[in-house]
Amino acid sequence: MELFTHTLPNGIRLIHHRVASPVGHCGLIINTGSRDEQNDEHGMAHFIEHVIFKGTQKRKTWHILSRLDDVGGELNAYTSKEETAIYSSFLIQDFQRAVELLHDITFHSVFPEKEIKKEKEVIIDEINSYKDNPAELIIDDFEELVFNEGPMGHNILGTAESIKNFNREDILKFIQNNYHTDQMVLCMVGNLPPTKVLKAAEKYFGVEQPNYRTQKRPAPPEYKPTEFRKELDTFQSHITIGNIAYDLENPKRLGLSLLNNLLGGPGMNSRLNIALREKNGIAYNIESIYSPYYGTGVFSIYFGTDQQNIDRSLRIARRELGQLRKTKLGQMQLQKAKRQLKGQITISSENKENLMLNIGKSFLLYNKVDSLEDIYKKIDNLTAMNLLEIANEIFDEKQLSYLIYEQS
Repeated sequence: MELFTHTLPNGIRLIHHRVASPVGHCGLIINTGSRDEQNDEHGMAHFIEHVIFKGTQKRKTWHILSRLDDVGGELNAYTSKEETAIYSSFLIQDFQRAVELLHDITFHSVFPEKEIKKEKEVIIDEINSYKDNPAELIIDDFEELVFNEGPMGHNILGTAESIKNFNREDILKFIQNNYHTDQMVLCMVGNLPPTKVLKAAEKYFGVEQPNYRTQKRPAPPEYKPTEFRKELDTFQSHITIGNIAYDLENPKRLGLSLLNNLLGGPGMNSRLNIALREKNGIAYNIESIYSPYYGTGVFSIYFGTDQQNIDRSLRIARRELGQLRKTKLGQMQLQKAKRQLKGQITISSENKENLMLNIGKSFLLYNKVDSLEDIYKKIDNLTAMNLLEIANEIFDEKQLSYLIYEQS
């Protein structure tokens, strides 16, 4: 994969991959998220992601929303624990329009008080809607259980109480303290020569003053295995089991990703899906999740089941984890797991919007992007002993935490 990279004088980095397509994708990824919030800023990173579309020095909300919609394009954003992304898809002839708009809303939003007030109600509705979906809620609640202190465990959305207290000055303060130019990557995938992409990046983003990050993110609190149960008025019980895991810099993270995929990945043939759903018929939604962060990570498995099947399903899940701790994968099993992971990664890369965000995030974190061939080699180099060692570190039964929503 041929990539063009460049660093502007203010520290903003650029990465571009040229592909033969009439559609282009462009985004700005910022290395800040809910983890970077102070105690009185719970939910601020996500709140800014909403209000950043509500007016700039030269555009009203309607003009922002219509700028790409009018030419068939799309504008979107997301917030995670450690990053904020604003991105767009468009016909390639509208590239300049998209880049200019991304710059305008990132650096020249004015955050009108009237719009802030309206968006507070929208986000509080989003929080309430989220509470109606226990299958999603339990994943965030599990991370709050694991990271029992500080913003690392906070729900990204914040709380109704914290959202109500935000004002324009709070927003501007958070941006000044966290939107650092050396922690930004402008990423692009589309059929454009690198010279044209660079010229646009310099024209719009290159004019901004440098604002470098000087502080380090605080280390997460010490982990202690915990079990917590609570009753909810739901039609089934929800269960999450997990442990802290490898961080973004740990070379074992690829091995854990393979084990995670084998246990409860998107394939219908995952071990947990076969054991809980196909063989025993006691669960429908089953997944395994590995989220690496700066300085830490989280591994968890989730499934929903009927109240009377909680203990049985826990025994089955622990059995599958134990099997990976006690028994090395056979050669055929190992090759099959590797081939499945390679296929999923390759198919995902065919989605050019995903590709744009993935190369941008990789460049943001590591200042490089591994090619598919490099990733294949790393997967091929994993051995059954590597995976057995990882399984014994992460799936250790004494280190597992449990969060269970029981039917009331």
